[in-house]
Amino acid sequence: MEDNVFKQYLTGKQIFRRNREILRPSYIPDALPHRQGQINQLAQIMVTALKGERPSNILIFGKTGTGKTAVVKYLGNEMKKADTEANRVTFLYMNCEVVDTQYGVLQNIGNQFILDFEDRIPFTGWSTERVYNILREKIDEQNRVIIIVLDEIDKLVYKSGDDVLYHLSKVNDDLLKARVSIIGISNDLKFTEFLDPRVRSRLGEEKLVFPPYNAEQLQDILNQRASLAFDDGTLEGPVLPLCAALAAQEHGDARRALDLLRIAAEIAERNGDDRITEAHVYKAKNKIELDCVTEAVKTLPTQSKLVLLGILINEEKNNGRLTTGDAYETYRDLCKVVGVACLTQRRVTDLISELDMLGIIHARVKSFGRGGRTKEIESAVPLAETKRTLEEDEILQSLRNYRPKTQTTLM
Repeated sequence: MEDNVFKQYLTGKQIFRRNREILRPSYIPDALPHRQGQINQLAQIMVTALKGERPSNILIFGKTGTGKTAVVKYLGNEMKKADTEANRVTFLYMNCEVVDTQYGVLQNIGNQFILDFEDRIPFTGWSTERVYNILREKIDEQNRVIIIVLDEIDKLVYKSGDDVLYHLSKVNDDLLKARVSIIGISNDLKFTEFLDPRVRSRLGEEKLVFPPYNAEQLQDILNQRASLAFDDGTLEGPVLPLCAALAAQEHGDARRALDLLRIAAEIAERNGDDRITEAHVYKAKNKIELDCVTEAVKTLPTQSKLVLLGILINEEKNNGRLTTGDAYETYRDLCKVVGVACLTQRRVTDLISELDMLGIIHARVKSFGRGGRTKEIESAVPLAETKRTLEEDEILQSLRNYRPKTQTTLM
């Protein structure tokens, strides 16, 4: 191991006292600060399951990072502890961002109750009706209360409609012994408008909205996690208030606050520093924002990438006021270089509007009276890093040394 590349990092300064997973949103602590009211409300509804009766279906709303998933998983753990003797309840959690089809949801639930691997419902190939009938049959063999949590339920509805929710909400009509209750979690209050009225009334028997955390509450959450993750004296005084304040600006998102603290700690650890400082937090903030931009840019279609690259090249050259016409001229040249079919100016204008909606550029409509209207465009992302990300695309690699033609804008 003398010359091993990892040796210097293995023997380096360790900032984390315990597992760094403590600072990830997926970690469920023994207590959830500032969510006792919501925990009590949900516990009052869900307690009927421990008596062997079906609790009301619940819809939980709230913005990202307001503790919805953490509270439901925490209550699931508490319910399992309370149910060890009677063994009356089965608690199932499913993320609909991962399983987002009607068949996938029914197959996932059904297979939880099929022990023999050979009898399991296959990934594909059966009719939905057959999967539903097997699921109903297997659930009824249990003679238990089954609580099904569908996290990000809006993603399922937008992609696959509400048929699966109709099946699950009416399954109790077809059961003789078992009872099923659904908990839906969403950060979109409006998704219920897309539901069939019968599904909406069955699913939303109880509703609960989680408010965002304020800076003070976020600081309490960070204090709790930091005391588990770090030794005393590892954090400089202003670090936690700064993480909390930065996350409170982003709609009180606890995930954001935890990510800031964890990445700041990782940056300090990589640098071999003894303590986490405000400078580390600001570096973490820049890194998170850049990662978001990089991810958004990487997933753009090729034509959008070419339009964006054209805008960045013009800005790099500092042509002053950049209009849709200027951007289109550069885009046309780029298409010729890489051998891609060129879109019309109208379609490119639509792509510019889409990039504006994603927050990658700012495009403002400017009127010149009789001279007509045009869009003035400027990038809203770090220029050099974004250009580098675009040039990683195989199709765009030949544009690394591209130089635009000299353009003059007539006034």
